[in-house]
Amino acid sequence: MSWPLEACTVVFGKKDSGKKEPVEEPPVVPVAWERVRDFVVGNTERPVTAKRTKASFGPLAVRVPKNGRDLRVFAPCAYVGHVGESGEDYALYEDADCLRVLAVVDRGGREVDGERHHEVRDGQGRLIGTLRRVPPRSRPFKHTWRIDQPGHPTVVGRNEWASGDAKAFTYRMVDKGFTEALNAVTSLGAEGGDTRAKPRTLEWRADDKVVMVSESSKKVTVKADWVDRRLAFAFALIGDR
Repeated sequence: MSWPLEACTVVFGKKDSGKKEPVEEPPVVPVAWERVRDFVVGNTERPVTAKRTKASFGPLAVRVPKNGRDLRVFAPCAYVGHVGESGEDYALYEDADCLRVLAVVDRGGREVDGERHHEVRDGQGRLIGTLRRVPPRSRPFKHTWRIDQPGHPTVVGRNEWASGDAKAFTYRMVDKGFTEALNAVTSLGAEGGDTRAKPRTLEWRADDKVVMVSESSKKVTVKADWVDRRLAFAFALIGDR
């Protein structure tokens, strides 16, 4: 007598429920701040990924992306706090207990010849450098930035499309005009014509070389070793406003 193949199939062991057991991950270890390239400011330590169903959080800090996409972590390199009588200024600390001051950032700044100057000092009060917010000469242009770091050329932060030589500027303007026209056409159906603006990307140049790139002060990439990271951190804290 012959039996159907299905009837002879025997399943051994525990039935698979389809649920994945959470992977136990090691602690997120702080990294040195001096040579950081890419960083963000936030409190997310482990974001949700394809292999991680739940995010974890830590103290507000300057954080460096590590590992691959599926096991991405944001390792702290400087912790964010506040100082001053009413906590109006930012402070960066080397430790989570906020005992070792890395830098103090003049958040409000002061007005100098129409510019807004934000000084950044170390734990002993010595000047690290100054961030200058420079107003536009005319509309519709937006403000630009300068970073003055003693012993180094001034770093100029401009719109990504407005950086470089005249030829590159012309090509970017043409491309920008085409993009804006396309956006206008594709956004006609939006209620009131209101669309969310793309975060501004700045190219930071010194001696016509890109030394840093920032995306709306939320993600920053330092490209030149000589740029003091504390000044880059300061810009991310102040914000491109």
